[in-house]
Amino acid sequence: MLFGFTLLYLLLTVAIGFVATRWIRSSSDFVQAGRSLPPFFNATALFALWFGSETVFGASSEFLQHGLIGTIEDPFGGVLCLLLFAVFFVRKLYRLNLLTIGDLFRKHFGEKVEIVSSFFMLITFFGYIAAQLIALGLILKSVLSVSGLDVNLSFLIVCCAVLVTFYTFIGGMWAVSITDFIQSIFIVAGMLILCFFLVSEAGGWEKIIHEAPADTFTFFPENNGLGWSNWIAMWLTLGLGSLASQDIFQRVNSARSERAAVSSTYIGAGLYLVFAMLPLFIALAARVMYPNENYEETQEVIPRLVIMHTPVFVQVFFFGSLLSAVLSTCSGALLAPASILSENLIKPLSKKEYSDKEFLALVRWSIVIMSVISTVLALGGNDIFELVSMSSVLGIVSLLVPMVAALYWEKSSATGAMVSMFSGMITYLILYFIVDPELEPFLPALGVSILGMVIGTYLQPSSTKSELHV
Repeated sequence: MLFGFTLLYLLLTVAIGFVATRWIRSSSDFVQAGRSLPPFFNATALFALWFGSETVFGASSEFLQHGLIGTIEDPFGGVLCLLLFAVFFVRKLYRLNLLTIGDLFRKHFGEKVEIVSSFFMLITFFGYIAAQLIALGLILKSVLSVSGLDVNLSFLIVCCAVLVTFYTFIGGMWAVSITDFIQSIFIVAGMLILCFFLVSEAGGWEKIIHEAPADTFTFFPENNGLGWSNWIAMWLTLGLGSLASQDIFQRVNSARSERAAVSSTYIGAGLYLVFAMLPLFIALAARVMYPNENYEETQEVIPRLVIMHTPVFVQVFFFGSLLSAVLSTCSGALLAPASILSENLIKPLSKKEYSDKEFLALVRWSIVIMSVISTVLALGGNDIFELVSMSSVLGIVSLLVPMVAALYWEKSSATGAMVSMFSGMITYLILYFIVDPELEPFLPALGVSILGMVIGTYLQPSSTKSELHV
């Protein structure tokens, strides 16, 4: 029964992709839904973007191992990212009417910076998409185990990749937005129902909180410099790392007005802050119900708990909501870098003039390319939380400073952007793989990136007027 409902849900998701094709008449419709989405559609899209595998599997796993302080990066860092984006970036970016973040780099710094920055941006997405595919495979594996079927995880990951690639390929941003709206309803309903059942099973709210380990709700670090610096780094990993990201920009930029773009970002942040707490509480209920559990495979705790302690209809809601969460995240994560690959890499490098129809086909096939590479990475078997974290860090050390400079420092030059990107990335890689300092390596790398932008700009100022400031 559970597998039947799951299969039905997946078929409905594909059907939505087909329905969405009726609104796609141009590449703009495909990439940013014609900039016509109302605020609540946009808000649920931003909420669904964040509420994925890293929240349900990754954050709950960190919470079981380290308590609340282990979840600073996500979900709290994710909320910080949306708030910062709403305050400092939404209005400026929306007014520019760009197709991608790469277009921002081209208009301010020129084509060379556009190509290099777009390459760095693609790197940040591979691990993120792979994390979602691993999560989808884990969900289906749990569903099939209920029916007594033991299916290879790698096979399921490939199947999920084919599914999400197909409906993103045909429906684009319209399919992503519509499914995000519907899936957000499933996510909220499924998590609330699950919480209700597990609270009763564990003996009530008071018992769960009372029997939690002593340091479970510790939010601040020890009172020493290194503890605080790493605590701040946890906030900034996702809080800053995803600001220069095409997926957030693309969803915000699909709003029907500047006001709708701003308000939907705030609403999305609020929804995420509230409902991202539910997986953490469910994980805490698991610890109370099984205090002697080893929790080595912490990413699978919640699915096992659902299968063992809830009736079938709750399992249907839970796995449906879980599939909803990860599918929506994965589809948006595929579309965003595909837009970058087609618009800011293939298009300028090919030196070809594309008709709108040809460019639309190029974006669609770029989705397939991103999916294939990410699937290969997912089959390598990596930790979901680590994949997402690494993706965000790469964005901080290479893309954040040039993006801020393009919007807020008119005199910033292409040389400054190049020095900033390469110096930040190289510094991070050296610190992470060779030096291995106790301090989070992206913090000094971010400082080097800022310094590189300033030094590069003053050594070789821009010789042309930025298109953004004319």
